[in-house]
Formats: sequence, C-alpha cells, structure tokens
Amino acid sequence: MSAQPHHTLPPVRLHSDAELAREALGAPLFARAVRLARWAGPGTRVGVGGELDAAQLPEAAAVLGLEPDDEDAAVYASQAWRVAVDTGLVDVTEPDDDAADAEDAEDADDADDAEGAEGIAEGSAHGTAAPGEDLALVTGGAPGEVLDLWLAALETVLADAAVPDLDELVDALDTGGEVDFGRLDWNPQREADFLDGVLANLYLLTVAEGGAGESAVPLPVLAASMVVPDGMGEPTDEVLEQVSDAMMRLDDQFRQLEPIGLVEFRPVDEDLMAEASDEDLAAGPSGASAGDDEDVSRYGMVRLTPLGLYGIRARMREAGVEAPAIGELSGKGADALLAAVSRFPESAAQAEIEQWLAGRELPAAVAELLAAARGDDEGAPLRRLRCQQALATAGPDAEPAVRAVLDDAELGGLARVWLAERGVGDVPAPDAEMVFWLTVDTIAAQLAADGETEELPLLIASLTAHHSGFFEQAWRVEHPATAYVLEAMGRLHPDRKAAKEARKAAFKARSRQG
Repeated sequence: MSAQPHHTLPPVRLHSDAELAREALGAPLFARAVRLARWAGPGTRVGVGGELDAAQLPEAAAVLGLEPDDEDAAVYASQAWRVAVDTGLVDVTEPDDDAADAEDAEDADDADDAEGAEGIAEGSAHGTAAPGEDLALVTGGAPGEVLDLWLAALETVLADAAVPDLDELVDALDTGGEVDFGRLDWNPQREADFLDGVLANLYLLTVAEGGAGESAVPLPVLAASMVVPDGMGEPTDEVLEQVSDAMMRLDDQFRQLEPIGLVEFRPVDEDLMAEASDEDLAAGPSGASAGDDEDVSRYGMVRLTPLGLYGIRARMREAGVEAPAIGELSGKGADALLAAVSRFPESAAQAEIEQWLAGRELPAAVAELLAAARGDDEGAPLRRLRCQQALATAGPDAEPAVRAVLDDAELGGLARVWLAERGVGDVPAPDAEMVFWLTVDTIAAQLAADGETEELPLLIASLTAHHSGFFEQAWRVEHPATAYVLEAMGRLHPDRKAAKEARKAAFKARSRQG
C-alpha cells in the first residue's frame, strides 16, 4: 500500500483480535473460500493459473448454496476459489506446459488416434487441488492467524477491484488478443495507488477528531477528497466531472470490497444516475437536481467496518505510515506514553491514558507520570498538560505522589491545581514566580496542542486578568517559551492595550534571551 501524506494518523479504537477474527470468518467472501477449500479434493481440476476448471464451476456454486440459474453464481464461485488459492486455504498443482501442448496436439491427429490419446492428455493437462495446511487455522488457529489469512484474502480482492470491468477489457483487446492498455487508459499501478489513497482518506475521515466515527461517509465527499485540489474554492466543471467519474469508479469498487467485510456500502441510486448530470452527482444533495430534503444516501454511502479499520491500518503500517491504536502503549513507560499522547487529539489521549493507568498501581504510576512530565525541551509544556489530564482521573491514592512535587519548580503549580480542585487543605500558596511560570507553561501547552484556537484569547484574558501589571513581570519568567508565548498573547489578547503590552514584553524577553 502506498504511504499517504499523513505521517502520523490519529489513533484508532480497534476491537479485540478475537472479535475481529469472528468478523473475518463471517465475511461472505471469506466464508465461501473456506467452504470451497473444504470441498477441494482428488477430483478437483484447475488450469495453468490455478483457476477452477470451467466445467466444475456449477458444482462449486452448488457447494456455496448458490442457485444454478443465478447468472452470477459462476462469478462468485470463481472469485471465492481465487481467494482460497491466494490465501493458502487450497494447495494447487498446476499442469505442466508439455501436458498442455500434448492436449493441443490431439486436435491435429486423426480421429482414432485422438480418441486413444484423449484420456491421457485430458488427465495430464489439468492441475489438481487439495485443502491447504492453512485451512486448519480457520478452526484451530489463534485469532491473529485467522486475521493474517483474512488480510491475504483482502489483498486479492483489492487487486481485483483495481482492474477495469470485463466490458472495458474486451473493448481494449487488439487483434492479437492482447489488452491495449493505452487504449484502455488504465495503468495498474496508478489504479492501485488511487484505491489505496481512497481507503487511506476513508480511514482518516473515520478516525479524525470530530470525523465520521461510526457514521457512513457520503461518496461525493470521498471522491472529492481524491480529486479536488486543496484550497480550491468553487470547483470547475472539469473538476466536477472528475469527481463524478471517481464516484462511479468507487461505486463499482466498494461493491467488490463489501463481501470481504471491509466496508458497509450503500451504492449510488441507479435512478439518480439516470437523472443527474455529472455536476449534480459530484455536488451531492446540494446539486441542481436535488431537492431541499434530498436523502444524501442516494449518492452512495460507505463506512469502514471494525474489521476494515483493522485491515487498512495493517496495510498502512506495512507501508511505513504511523497509524497508532489506542491501548498499544499500555506496556510502555510513562515517558513513551506522554510523548505519544502529546500528538493525539484530546479524547484519544484520554482513552490511552486511562488504559495505561488501568494496569498499574496508582501511586507508582502517578509518580512515574510526574517524572516524565519534567523538562525544558519544546515538547515539555504539552507533556505536562497531558500529565495533568491523566491526573484528573486519579483518585485519593494519588495524593502522596502529587504532594511530593509541591516544591518542584516545573511541577509545583500543577500539583497545587490538582490538590485545590479536590478541596485538599494545608496546600501552600504558590509564590508569584511559580504563578507566572505556570501561566506561560499553560499557554505554551495549549498552543502546542491545538494552535491558535478561537477559545485561546479567552483563556489568555482570564489568566492575565487576575494579575495587575502581568506583562511587566511576565517577560522575566525563566521559561524557554516565554518570548514565544508573549508574542502569541500580543496577537490574540482581546484587549488592544493588553495586546500592545504583550508585544512590548515579548521584545524584552527576546532581548533578554540574547
């Protein structure tokens, strides 16, 4: 899978391997592959590529419980067989070339010779198949082994989904029976990369803070994410046409991906496709042909299943993309935890912290977190913010560890806030130096976490309102981020006079730092 621009993705909540393995076994296409693997035996005949002999497709379809008069039965059986072979559920022995040539030569012999040779050639010109060793993993393997089989099946389905439909391939055949790829306008690598990009964007839309989550994503949104350039305002007619083409491509591809359990998909309404123009399809429910109460689902809806989230994450990690999952830090130290969750959205950071704390003795865990929060490096303020977030869920057992850092220059303010919020008495009041240091540290952490948000000016005003002459003192604070924070205050403070004072203080801080 091609690595996407997002080097570190938001963490995903995954189901347990046992739950995911059950989902994998229940995926219709995978279940069919297992049934055909159990059916394979001495009488099974395969061709040079390991494909099931055409004459046996009706029997294979019957094994799958498909109706004989179903025109798609042979297609379903053939696809399930290919998955079974590619995943190792079936072992095939392909015919050798000499045997195939011998069968071709029969047609040139006289009738009597051909009749005598037919049985020999026919028997040797076909390969054989038998259940593979990996079939035993379906019932006797660990959940992770079942998931590995499913991932192999997913690769087969993704490869098929990136291939144009049969009608397009037939139209592109040249006189020699070869596909003219130039005429088809199909580049295998480009198509595979496109599908990888679509799935990566769907993954990101699913796991992002405030993203789709468990909700489905409209197909026009997903298509536009691949086609519309960043920063483009009103899309041009050409771009809308490209979005529409991408939607139709995705409509076909997601139909193929649903049976393996990757997605839940509602296709584009066929009546809508007949009625709407490319611009209407690309624009979605707000298009020209759409009424005010148009159901967005008519334009196609897709959602990654829990198994799909697992599968896409596994493929991205293999491609070198950092795609964390909540809970995978449970066995690591507090330093690794705070470093990682500093890059997480707040809700994901909270979930990871809770899992980390759940497996530890609270006093020792709190002491470890506080130790990891120390530092004067650029990332330290955000580490302390995440540490404070972790302590917010800690009960009374954390008090001794928190009290132990009351005199710490970097952690003393944090400790006092925690104790005060719980109504603990006999907490020494912070001196002015600690108050100013904590203010700078808090704003630096908020800037690192979320940037210059709409809420930050209110926080800045609140923190500075309680201290007359705040900026006259703030530029002297011995904190690495003092000048940076004061500059931000100069831009963001809602009071013009205070903002001007902040800019002057920032200049003094810069001069002081040399």
